[in-house]
Amino acid sequence: MSFAFTEEHISEIARILEVEARHYGNHYRLELKGETPDRRLALEIYPRIPLGDVEGSLVSVFTPNANLQMQHCSGMVVSELMGEVTFFAEAGGKMDGLIVEKQGACSLYSNVDRAMLSGDFTKLGPEVMLSGIALSLTELMLEEEEEADDSDDKPDA
Repeated sequence: MSFAFTEEHISEIARILEVEARHYGNHYRLELKGETPDRRLALEIYPRIPLGDVEGSLVSVFTPNANLQMQHCSGMVVSELMGEVTFFAEAGGKMDGLIVEKQGACSLYSNVDRAMLSGDFTKLGPEVMLSGIALSLTELMLEEEEEADDSDDKPDA
C-alpha cells in the first residue's frame, strides 16, 4: 500500500470542506450539509483497512440517494478555491475520481483513461469532456508519485 491518509490529510480535508472530522476507531466521518435539505452527505475515510488480501485506503460517501465507495485510494487533491476534495485511484492506466464539495454534492468518474487527463479536451465529446477536466487536477500528483517511485528504484551512489 503506497498511500495512506494521515491525521494531517484528515485535518486538511475537514478545513477545505468546513466541517469537523470525527474519529471512530478505524475511520473518520465528516458530515456535510448544503443550503437545502436534499444537499447532504456523509464522508467516511478509512486510512488503512483490509481490502481482500491486501490493505488499502477506503473512501465512502453516503447520500440520501446513493452510496459510493472508492477502494485503494491512491491520493487526494484539495481545492480551496472550489471548496472541494478530489480522491483518486489509479490501476492499469485507468483512473477513478470521487469529488466531494463543501456544499454537500459529490461526483464520481470511473474507469477513465489516464491519457485523457493531459489530452486536448476540445477533441473530446461533451459526454466525456467533464471527466477529463475534473480529473486533470490529479495528474501532477500522479507524476510526483511516479518520480518518487523511479528514484526509489535507482541504486545509491
